[in-house]
Amino acid sequence: TMLEFYQAYSNYEDLMDITENLLSTLVKNLSDDFAIDYQGSSYDFSKPFERITLHDAVCKYNDSIKSENIDDLQTLQNCAESLGLNIKSGTTAGKILLEIFEKTVEPKLLKPTFVTSFPADVSPLARRNSQNSTLADRFELFIAGYEIANGFSELNDSEDQAQRFQEQVAEKDSGDKEAMYYDSDYIRALEYGMPPAAGEGIGVDRLVMLLTDAASIRDVLLFPLLKPEK
Repeated sequence: TMLEFYQAYSNYEDLMDITENLLSTLVKNLSDDFAIDYQGSSYDFSKPFERITLHDAVCKYNDSIKSENIDDLQTLQNCAESLGLNIKSGTTAGKILLEIFEKTVEPKLLKPTFVTSFPADVSPLARRNSQNSTLADRFELFIAGYEIANGFSELNDSEDQAQRFQEQVAEKDSGDKEAMYYDSDYIRALEYGMPPAAGEGIGVDRLVMLLTDAASIRDVLLFPLLKPEK
C-alpha cells in the first residue's frame, strides 16, 4: 500500500514541506503532541525535520570518505570493499555511494530526516540539479532507520529521459533486476509536453508500523502476500 501524489508547478523542496506538515499533523492528531514512542524510543515530529545531503551523510558516518574524494571511484570501491559489499565490475560511483549509504547511514537515521541530492544515475525519473548535473533533485525521508518516503522533481525532458531509459535497459540486460525497461509511451507523452512537477510516494505500511509501535511490518500489512501451496 502506497500513498502516491504529484503536484504541478512544484519541486521536490515543496514536497518536503508538504510531507513535513502531513506527518507532524498526523502525529499531533494521534498523540496530542508531536512525539511517538516506537520500540522503547521517542521520536519527535515537530517541525522542522532535519535535512542533509546524501554526500554529507556518507561523510559524517564514514571516516575514510571526505567531501573532496567522495566522487572518486577508487576511494568508494575501497570503502565498499572494507564494508564487505559485493560490487560488480563497471558499477558507477553513484551506485557504489548509494550502497555505502544504505549500509552505513540508513540504520543511524533515527529522528525524521530528509536525505537530499541523490546521484542522478540511481534516480532515473528525477530531474537533474541545475547546479550539478551528476545529482538529482530528489529526497528520501527516514525515521527510526526506515525509509518512509521517496520524492523528486519530475524529469520532463524527453531526450534526457530517453537516454536514461536506454541506460536502464543496458543495466537490466547486464543482470540488474531493479533496472527499468524502456517506456516508449512515456517518452511519447513527454514529447507532447509536461509542465514542471514533483511526485512522491509514502510507504503506508511502514508509517503505520511506526505509529502503532509494531515490531514487524508483517503485523500491519493490509494484504499479506500469500505463500504458494506446497
